[in-house]
Amino acid sequence: MEKKDIKSKKKNDEQNKIETNPKLVERQKEKKMVKKIVWSIVTILVTLMIIFGIASYQYVTSSLQPLDATSEEEIQIEIPSGSSSADISRILEKNKVIKSASVFRFYIKLNNKTDFQAGYFLFSPSMTLEEIIQSLQSGGSPIAFDGTKILVQEGLTIEQVAESVAKSTDYSSSDFIKKVKNTKFLMELKQTYPKLLTSATEAKGTKYVLEGYLFPATYDFSADMSLETVIENMVKKTDEVMQEYYATIQEKKMTVQQVITLASLIEREGNSYEDRTKIASVFFNRIEAEMPLQSDISVLYALNKHKEIVTYKDLETVSPYNLYQNKGYGPGPFNNPSEDAIKATLNPSDTSYLYFLADTSMGKVYFSRTYAEHQELVEEYITP
Repeated sequence: MEKKDIKSKKKNDEQNKIETNPKLVERQKEKKMVKKIVWSIVTILVTLMIIFGIASYQYVTSSLQPLDATSEEEIQIEIPSGSSSADISRILEKNKVIKSASVFRFYIKLNNKTDFQAGYFLFSPSMTLEEIIQSLQSGGSPIAFDGTKILVQEGLTIEQVAESVAKSTDYSSSDFIKKVKNTKFLMELKQTYPKLLTSATEAKGTKYVLEGYLFPATYDFSADMSLETVIENMVKKTDEVMQEYYATIQEKKMTVQQVITLASLIEREGNSYEDRTKIASVFFNRIEAEMPLQSDISVLYALNKHKEIVTYKDLETVSPYNLYQNKGYGPGPFNNPSEDAIKATLNPSDTSYLYFLADTSMGKVYFSRTYAEHQELVEEYITP
C-alpha cells in the first residue's frame, strides 16, 4: 500500500472514530463554537476601536477650532501666579473659552509653548488656540478689567480697536474713528513721533493713517482722560517698541510704513515666529520678483468683512488694498501687529519660497517654491 493511501485511510479512521464517539462530536462542536465566539469578540473589538478612533479624531479636530467662531462675548479670566499649563487649561475649559483642557494641554506640549504669564485676561470663545496662547504669553493685567482698562489685542483693525475703546469708556466707536481721521490731530502726532509716523502721513490712499500704529496692549483709562490721550498712549507705545528697530529699518532701506504693512499681513497669516519669518521671506521674494503679494488678508480688508473662505469673485475687488490686483505693499497696514510680527518682518528666513498656504484654524503653514507644488498643497488641504 502506498504512503498516500495509508495517510488517507488513517484520516478516514480518525473521522469515523469521531463520528461514532458522541463525546468527540460534542468536543468538536464546542471548538467550533469557541472559534465563532472569539471571532465575534475580535470583530466587535475592532469595530469599537475604529468607531472610537473616528470619534476621538473628530473630537480632537473640533477641539482645535475656536469654541464659537461667531461669538462676540468677552470673558474675563484670572490666571493665578504659579499656574501650570494643566491649571491654565482647566481654567480655560471651565470658563468656556476652549472645548477641551486635555487637547489644549496636548497642543501646548506638542508645539513647545511656554512662558505663560499670570494676571487678568479678556478671552473670547471665537479666539483660536494660537491667539489664546499669544495672549497668555504677552501677560495679563495685574488688576481686573472694570472699565478702567482698554484692551487692544494683536491683529485688530482700527475699527475693532474703536469697538474695544467703546466697551471700556464713555466714548463711542464713531467718536474714536472721527478722532483718528482728524488731520490736525494727526499732524500733532507726527511732530511728536516723526520717526514713527512720517512715512505713514506721507502715504497715499490710506483708509486710516494710524492703522498699524496702535500697539496691542492693555491701557489704563480714567474718567477724565481725553480721547486724544487714549489714542496717543497707543501711538506712544508703538514708538517705544519701534525704538529697537528704527536703525535696522534704515539699514534695509525700507520705511516704517512698509515694515508695519508687511508685519500686519504676517500677524494674521502665521502663528509661530518660525512660520512668520518664512512668510516674510515669501513676501520679500515676491516683491523682488515683481509679483503681487496675493494675501487673502488684504482682500478681506478691502472688503471690510470677516470671511472664512475668500472666493474668486472677492479677488476681483477693486481697491488699492487688494494685493491680488496690485503689486507692492499697498497703501498701508491692514491691522495693528504685534512686536513678534514686526521682528519676523525684519528677520526673514533665507528661502526661495514664493508661495505659502496658511491654515490659521489649525496653526499650520505650508510652503512651496513653484506654483505646481502650491496647487498640490491646495488640493490636499483645501479642496474638498
